[in-house]
Amino acid sequence: MTHHHHTKIREVMTTDPRTVEPSATVQEAAKAMRDQDVGPIPIVESGSLAGILTDRDIVLRVVAEGKDPASTTVGDIASRDLVTIDPEQTLEEALRLMAKHQVRRLPVCEEDGKLVGIVAQADVALEGDDRTTGEVVEEISK
Repeated sequence: MTHHHHTKIREVMTTDPRTVEPSATVQEAAKAMRDQDVGPIPIVESGSLAGILTDRDIVLRVVAEGKDPASTTVGDIASRDLVTIDPEQTLEEALRLMAKHQVRRLPVCEEDGKLVGIVAQADVALEGDDRTTGEVVEEISK
């Protein structure tokens, strides 16, 4: 069991995550979420991370406002306040970011903004020592 203080994000992240373009419709993005059974989907514009789309964004900014998911684009509603992590950072740093921002998934970006993967709370938790993970999970679930 590797101690997660030293395990790098690159060792546990999902490479080649499902992404959408800002021009994709909300309906297409929702289908991608359903097919992949994933939460937030990174929005990528010419290789670089431009935002992230969550199911919550769809509910609050499309459904609640009566917009048409087939004609609203992802770029119209996506959240731009991005929390990302570098592949060279450690799992401990990922857990800290997740707890601080109340997110369960982080896009992994190289320094130039290129999206290289995504890391989920579960990926980090599996590697980390259970005690630390338990505490963080409790924080996030509150």
